[in-house]
Amino acid sequence: MTDRQCEDDRVTALALKAGRGDRAALTEFIRATQNDVWRLLAHLANTDVADDLTQETYLRVMSALPRFAGRSSARTWLLSLARRAWVDSVRHDMARPRKSAVEWEDATQASSTGTLWAELVDARVLMEALDPDRREALILTQVLGYTYQEAADIAGVRVGTIRSRVARARQDLVAATEAQGHDAVGDVDEQSNRHLTAM
Repeated sequence: MTDRQCEDDRVTALALKAGRGDRAALTEFIRATQNDVWRLLAHLANTDVADDLTQETYLRVMSALPRFAGRSSARTWLLSLARRAWVDSVRHDMARPRKSAVEWEDATQASSTGTLWAELVDARVLMEALDPDRREALILTQVLGYTYQEAADIAGVRVGTIRSRVARARQDLVAATEAQGHDAVGDVDEQSNRHLTAM
């Protein structure tokens, strides 16, 4: 059994105890999982709203824990609740305008930190331009390091769907990078990977 599996088993046991009213287990469950939840939400949304969405996720968790039966790992269950909190937030915010690529470029030009900031802004713009399902699959597997099966469990879809979404997201990133003229320097896949790690 791997370290990750042992940790998932421990977190699942804590969730089951917390669901039965054990406050110490609830506190430990939150401590053990809050970084994973925040990282997922920071990548799906952005760091400005990740704290609020993390709080919203744990509010949902506290009301749902008594019904958690342990049929999947608690971490998978928790991240699917975080994903739902993000989806609800996106639906709520659909009417609000978002920063355009021009606004991001203006911010880049005004910055004194140079190339790294420009690459981070490029990465954020490229990621935000992706279809939300593709962005989610790419972030879960390539940025946060979940297996395709774990990502499928979190997103509530089949493994093949996650694989397809990741492949299409990569194609979209390559096409967007080529459209920006970055392919003259070198391998476009390498450029896309650099954009992902800048996040």
